[in-house]
Order: sequence, then structure tokens, then C-alpha cells
Amino acid sequence: MRQRLACIIRKEFRQVLRNPQMRAMLVLPPLIQLLVFGYAVNLDVNHAQIAWMDEDRSPQSRELLSQFEGSGLFEILATPQSPAEMQRLLDTSTVDGVIRVLPGFARDIEHGTSTGVQILLDGTDSNSAQLVSAYSAQAIGRYTTQVVAQRQRNRLVAAGSPVANNAPRISAEPRVWFNPELKSRNYFVPGVIVNILMLVTLSLTTMAIVREKEIGTMEQLMVTPIRPFELILGKTLPFVIIGFWDLILVMAAALLIFRVPFAGSFGLLCFASFLFILTNLGAGLLISTVSKTQQQANMATFLLFQPFMMLSGFSFPIRSMPEAIQWFTYINPMRYFLEVVRGIFLKGSGIDILWPNLLALGIFGVLILSISIARFHKTLE
Repeated sequence: MRQRLACIIRKEFRQVLRNPQMRAMLVLPPLIQLLVFGYAVNLDVNHAQIAWMDEDRSPQSRELLSQFEGSGLFEILATPQSPAEMQRLLDTSTVDGVIRVLPGFARDIEHGTSTGVQILLDGTDSNSAQLVSAYSAQAIGRYTTQVVAQRQRNRLVAAGSPVANNAPRISAEPRVWFNPELKSRNYFVPGVIVNILMLVTLSLTTMAIVREKEIGTMEQLMVTPIRPFELILGKTLPFVIIGFWDLILVMAAALLIFRVPFAGSFGLLCFASFLFILTNLGAGLLISTVSKTQQQANMATFLLFQPFMMLSGFSFPIRSMPEAIQWFTYINPMRYFLEVVRGIFLKGSGIDILWPNLLALGIFGVLILSISIARFHKTLE
């Protein structure tokens, strides 16, 4: 048995490495996805491009402007002088937003009455609009705090009371755990591991078996002394090794090129990857039993991979999806593996935290692989 299994494994590796298309799939998809999500896909807004429309032209409005310029988060691209010019900047998406100081801003502050600052945002990109709105509110909030503090000091001086330098203050100090710099790259790059393992192991398993059926060599394998179980094992085991090769390749690039933090256990990540690969191998075997050509196998792989990726939480939070779709995600193995990968990378989570996801992966892996082996075994017979 060992000799027969070794022969078919060697045959599978030679067939994969001999095919230029297969060799390219081992390296190009992982690197391309990693570069795209590491460099191109970036949801961070570090320098918001805004326009400043000052209709008050007072020392108070210039102090407010200094809060925006001194934060390091804004770049003043234009200073429109009329509403039409302001609207043109927004219509052409030249700026992310416009900060408009209305007439009477300084007068209202001096009289102690309520005043306002208009923030006009380009909502085409909702994520950028929300961030620019939050940054602007922070800058205005800092200026408001200064105005209130100065007014309080003036009242104490007018009343003849000493100004207390040690007056009680309440200050908020946000502390971000797990991703202190709030880089979207640290969020997306670990998810590439999930996509790569799913795409490569699923497509290679399916293509390897369907190719045998398409060129007519499956019948030749069936008449050899190789047993069906040995054929299945010999066909799938090489892709387990290939899956771990891609895992190490993507991890090395993530750590060395993009400096993504890795706070957890590599052994636990490998164990979770093995459970996930079992699910992909089972799905590949299942697709191979219903596909007669490589084109059919490619289409079936795409139809399975795309919805699973979209509903895994890779790009969009699951809690933001409709409730009915959220229930559907519970039958998606990518959801559980993605939570494990991000938990290990960013949070350093251990098995005491991740065991529900690992259990779900194990159940999916055993169940899908068992059904696929039974159906594939029946197809061989």
C-alpha cells in the first residue's frame, strides 16, 4: 500500500509541476492577491483633502482653521469664495468635503450664543465621508473646549477670583487594542491566507481529477492495482502540502513586506489551516464527480468561491448584513477560518477563545470530505 500510494503522489507532483499553468497557480495568485490587498485596497484616510470657506474672516475663524491644519489629518486644497465654487468642488470630487464658517461666527462666540460650522461631505465614498466627518468633529470639539476654558477664565478674572491652574478636568484617552495604528492593511492581509487556501486547494484538486477524466486516464488508473481509497488519498495529499506551501509563502510576505503583526501561535494556525484544507479537498472531490470537463470544473469552482468569500466577512462585516444572510453565513467554512486567522494574527487568541470556530471547521471538514469520498468512490465503481 505504501509503495502504491507513494507512486501516485509522485505522479501527481510531477503532473502539477510539469504543467506551466499549474506552476503559475502555486505562486502568482498568492502574490497578486497579497500585493493588491496590501497596497491597493486601503480604507485608511490619513490626509483628507478639504476646502475651507470662511465667510466670517475673523480671528476666531482663523483659530478654528489652525485646529484643522495642526491636526495633520487635513490638507486644504481650495478656499472657495462663493457657494457655486464650493458646489463645483464637490461635484467634481476635487475635495472630500468643505468646511464652511458662516457669517457671525465670531459675534456669536463673543455673545455666548450658539453658533455652528457647516460640514459638507462628498458621500460617494461612504467610508471616507464618515472618517472625514469624525475628524472634523474632533477638530471643532478641540476648538470648542478652548473657547469654553477661556470663557471660564475670563469670568473668574472679572469676579476677582484667582484662576485655578489645577481645576479638575476630564479628558478622554482612547486606547485601541490589537491594531493600534488602525491600518486596514493589517485587517485585509491575514484574510488573503483564507482566500488563497480556498482558491488554490479547491481549484487544483478539482482540476487534477477532472483532467484525468477528460483525457481518459481515469479508466487506466481504475484497472491498476491501486485501490479507490489509495487513489483518493494520493490525489488529495499533494494539495495539502501545496496548501501549506502557500500558507508559508503568504505569511512570509505579510510579515516581511507589509509588517503585519503576528501575535499568536503558528502551530495553532497550521492546525486550523489543516482543518480548512480538508473542507476544500472535500468540496473539490464533490465538484469533480459532477464535472466532465475542466471548463465545467472552473465554473463550478468560481460559483462556489465567490459567494463564500463575499459572505465570510473578508470585506464586509457580517453584523452589517441582513439577518437572513447572517444565518446563511453559519454554513460557510470561510467565516470560521477567517475569524481564526485574524484572531491569531492580531489578537494572539488561543484555543481557549477559538475552539468554537475550530470545532465548526472540524465538523465541516469531516462531513464534507466523507460525503465527497463516498460519492467519488461510487463514481469510480
